[in-house]
Amino acid sequence: MALIPSRTKYRKSQKGSKKGLTKAGQFVEFGDYGIQAMERGVITSQQIEACRVAVVRTFSRRGKFWKKIFPSKPVTKKPAETRMGKGKGSTDHWVATIKPGRVLFEVANVSEEEAKKALAKADTRLPVKTKFVKRMERV
Repeated sequence: MALIPSRTKYRKSQKGSKKGLTKAGQFVEFGDYGIQAMERGVITSQQIEACRVAVVRTFSRRGKFWKKIFPSKPVTKKPAETRMGKGKGSTDHWVATIKPGRVLFEVANVSEEEAKKALAKADTRLPVKTKFVKRMERV
């Protein structure tokens, strides 16, 4: 089951800017541990789902898991062997744009070793470098 928005204002979007650091979601807020992006890139809905399945299977019905990213940007593609012109292609898949500092996933109700093991499995399924982070008490 791929993640896609239920409805959007526009069917197609431009690529946009990937520069700069994340504006939100840079702290572990819901769980105890998480993985944080170290570089910029895009993550597809299939990759997000693969990470979710890997982490949930590692916990085997224990612990809690949060996805803090959502693929809300459509990526278009024209069919193979199509001549230039004739407008933009149709939506092929959905991606989430990731900037450095963004916490991608969070887990709770498990030990630190289990969290590291599960999030390391999720890390192998992602196209960006990540690091393991813990929850910090903020004033």
